[in-house]
Amino acid sequence: MTNDLIAKAAIDRRLAEIVTPVIEDLGFELVRIRLMGGKTSTLQIMAERPEGGISVDECAEISTAVSAVMDVEDPIVDEYTLEVSSPGIDRPLTRLKDFETFEGYEARIETDELIDGRRRFKGVLAGVEGDEVLINIEEGTVGLKFDWLSDAKLILTDELIREMLRQRKAAGIIDEDQFDDIETDNDTGSEED
Repeated sequence: MTNDLIAKAAIDRRLAEIVTPVIEDLGFELVRIRLMGGKTSTLQIMAERPEGGISVDECAEISTAVSAVMDVEDPIVDEYTLEVSSPGIDRPLTRLKDFETFEGYEARIETDELIDGRRRFKGVLAGVEGDEVLINIEEGTVGLKFDWLSDAKLILTDELIREMLRQRKAAGIIDEDQFDDIETDNDTGSEED
């Protein structure tokens, strides 16, 4: 595959080779890895369970295991900060299966090359057909080869938030009382968390 949305740069791909087995051994999947520049570099890792979701404690568990392997492999020359997180609600879509999982939700997709005169597509995900991601835009349904994509992420909508809360409640990540409070806040249009 010429395009890798999980690990874009060459260093990211090398780091993915090192950390993927560690993350998978713990029972999680790597969603995205990026080495970000700045005064001190940040190694940003997004991970989740195969069925979706991840807790703060699980992020800490991954962080500890990845740190140990990075100390041995030592692929990053300069000092860096390790940041392990969940993909979030308006998550990046980095694997073909993500486009299937989130069919029916709004997304923003960008391509490397111009496709029919444009690089940006915003619409509702319509699943996957072979190696193509389908998205319903104003002009109709468009099929974009996964290899053409340079970036893709979900758009934060009330519907998406409600679904993520439902999933977290089902997985036991948030409890019944928290869920009810959030649902009530959402229904009244309150901006509180």
